[in-house]
Amino acid sequence: MARSPRRPRGVRAALRAPRGPVAALVVVLALLVAAVAVPAAADALSGGRDAPDDLRILVPNTPGGGYDVTARSAARVLADTGLTGPVEVFNLPGASGIAGLGRVVSERGNDRLLMSTGLGVVGSAVSRRAPVSLADTTPIARLTEETEIVVVPAGSPHRDVGSLLAAWRADPAGTAVGGGSSIGGPDHLATMLVAEASGIAPARVDYRVNDGGGPLLASVLRGEVAFAVSGLGEFADQIGSGDLRVLAVTAGERVPGLDVPTLRESGVDVDVVNWRGIVAPPGLAPDARAELEGLVAAMRATPEWQQVLRTNGWHDAWLPGAAFARFTADETTRVRRILGGLGLG
Repeated sequence: MARSPRRPRGVRAALRAPRGPVAALVVVLALLVAAVAVPAAADALSGGRDAPDDLRILVPNTPGGGYDVTARSAARVLADTGLTGPVEVFNLPGASGIAGLGRVVSERGNDRLLMSTGLGVVGSAVSRRAPVSLADTTPIARLTEETEIVVVPAGSPHRDVGSLLAAWRADPAGTAVGGGSSIGGPDHLATMLVAEASGIAPARVDYRVNDGGGPLLASVLRGEVAFAVSGLGEFADQIGSGDLRVLAVTAGERVPGLDVPTLRESGVDVDVVNWRGIVAPPGLAPDARAELEGLVAAMRATPEWQQVLRTNGWHDAWLPGAAFARFTADETTRVRRILGGLGLG
């Protein structure tokens, strides 16, 4: 005989309670407490504010990239934990992130719009001499740091960085390198720093720009580039499935769970990581800015967000508000210096 479905423990206990007016009242009260427990927990995380139900997050490049994964992960956690209602995520690619950045800057005072951003947008603004920059937005928080990886398709003859670099040195102009960021972005900066440290003139590197991780992945799998430099989280699924092979990580330390050496262990003196965060349009009222900062802080504190970090191999790099603004200003200065030093600024 088929067994009846198992009921939640609290409901089963209530159904076993003695009958009678007092018992019936106890059952009703128990069910009411259970019904409000989850919303109350979410309300406590949000500081007692009403959960916004019209929040939108702009992704300044195509689906599948790091900004996209960050935005959609944040939207899911915000909604699943009851911190907000459903959050709309939409992509606005163009000009390597500057089109999306311009849209956010133009939405002055809009406290229902956020944008996923990072080092790539800083690099694009610097290299393109864009009329807008992250300094024109409202900084909400830096969220994550992530190592870059040197990756090849499964069919590549290269099994380690030494083999790859030997082939690259032999024919720099004929060895295409793919990146998911524009000139000045994290993938490009890491590629050029590796080239310089390996004795390859950056000007000779055939760097192929892709607008995000999705197009880059397709380029690697089609064999259009010999190797790629990108964020670990963007290719996690393909690495796990064996479609891609990681030769090294660019961070100064190995990534737990990934049996791959650092570039320094491989004889290349480079240590670089990417970061991502959230900004909002300029001109927000102080209470609206505080609400958004508190909302993202509450999201970061949830077990669900901590699982997102583990799943994607991201490091928690929390830096809120004004401290995030100072950090992005320093990053802009750093990127200008690096690009200028490489003759690319």
